[in-house]
Amino acid sequence: MDEDPKQVTAVEIFKQTYQVSSGGDPEYVQELAQYVDRMMTDVFERTPTVDSVKVAVLAALNIADECFSAQHKFSALEKTVTERSEKLSTLLDPFFGSQSS
Repeated sequence: MDEDPKQVTAVEIFKQTYQVSSGGDPEYVQELAQYVDRMMTDVFERTPTVDSVKVAVLAALNIADECFSAQHKFSALEKTVTERSEKLSTLLDPFFGSQSS
């Protein structure tokens, strides 16, 4: 049986209405749509084009850039946490490593 039944949420992006089928929270879907709409509007205001496909592609590139940047920052943070945890573990080994359970 399907644990997350699909729901249809009406969203507006760049003055177009879309019916989005999702197993997620409709408020979350609305939040995503509002974000995409803001990105497309920002691109439209900064780019001298009326072609909505070009606006969508440029907005998608901006969103992908944000996503990749966040992934790189997360990976760097994860590496730092791992390195510091290993260093801390090495420092604590003399105190706790020799204890028997």
